[in-house]
Amino acid sequence: MLSLNQQVLRTDLAGMPMEWVDYRVAARLYFLGQVAYACGDALFELRGGINSSTHRQSRLEIHSIIATYGTHHALNKLQDDYAPPLSNRTLFHRDDHMCMYCGSRFSGRHLSRDHVRPTSRGGKDVWNNVVTACLRCNNFKAGRTPEAAGMELLAVPFTPTHAEYIFLMGRHVLADQMAFLRAHFPRSSPLHRRAARGLEETPDE
Repeated sequence: MLSLNQQVLRTDLAGMPMEWVDYRVAARLYFLGQVAYACGDALFELRGGINSSTHRQSRLEIHSIIATYGTHHALNKLQDDYAPPLSNRTLFHRDDHMCMYCGSRFSGRHLSRDHVRPTSRGGKDVWNNVVTACLRCNNFKAGRTPEAAGMELLAVPFTPTHAEYIFLMGRHVLADQMAFLRAHFPRSSPLHRRAARGLEETPDE
């Protein structure tokens, strides 16, 4: 049985992913007539009051993906210069909780944000200049570049598109949501393999 914390993927009318909402927000969007159509699996069935005329109880079925009216928010995030907000949580998820120097995986509390080009040398705190690093590797690298520290960078940092960022923000992403988001990733996205792996693992959850 799904938890009430399960997120619903909200898209615009054209199907561009916009954000994650909980079932309460989704129900409100239905009530306000903002849901154009729904797809994916049915997640929840909410029951309301009983109609005095028909003596039937109102019911609302909420699906895993809902398309809503309005496109302006999503269009702003399709610009070439758009960069989603950077946080340690999404950074660690982008790098699959793997230290980009030693290749080991750790829990979030044992990871840190490393600036490939140190800020002391003019490096910026942006997606293309940060990677996930374990505390040991980050301390060893200190204020040096990977080359100066004799450390090999295992993957090139990249800025996620909005669809990729929505994937990184998701908690307990369902198989149908994963497949929907993956269809919006750039063809060269490093996250394709991660999403595909998630699709394979989902039935066992």
